[in-house]
Amino acid sequence: MTDITIFHNPACGTSRNVLGLLRHAGLEPTVVEYLKTPPTQAQLKQLLADAGLSVRELLREKGTPYAELDLANPKWSDDELLDFIGQHPVLLNRPLVVTPLGTKLCRPSEAVLELLPVGRLAPFTKEDGEVVEDSGARRT
Repeated sequence: MTDITIFHNPACGTSRNVLGLLRHAGLEPTVVEYLKTPPTQAQLKQLLADAGLSVRELLREKGTPYAELDLANPKWSDDELLDFIGQHPVLLNRPLVVTPLGTKLCRPSEAVLELLPVGRLAPFTKEDGEVVEDSGARRT
């Protein structure tokens, strides 16, 4: 599996753990540091459709201007919310991973295992010391 992309924030522990799990599986994804290179509104719409997420599910509240921008207010349309993500990429929840097996918001980090080819990985230790045991379960 070679066509893998991670929308990554290197300051985020979950994002670093997902990248580590991908590399632990012997995969080298294309890393998009979305704070430096935000996805376009069209790319975000495609990611949402592929992951089966709503725009609101993609919004991150913690450590972002979410409250200051009043984004919990239902008055904002999906397109307006996507515009806010474009203006403030830190609002994008992460990490988003795209593989030939699907697209997923990988929170918790071990959720990325569902997007990997069949097979079991050796245990992986996350930054906080938690060990991820791979059950081998995958999307079909």
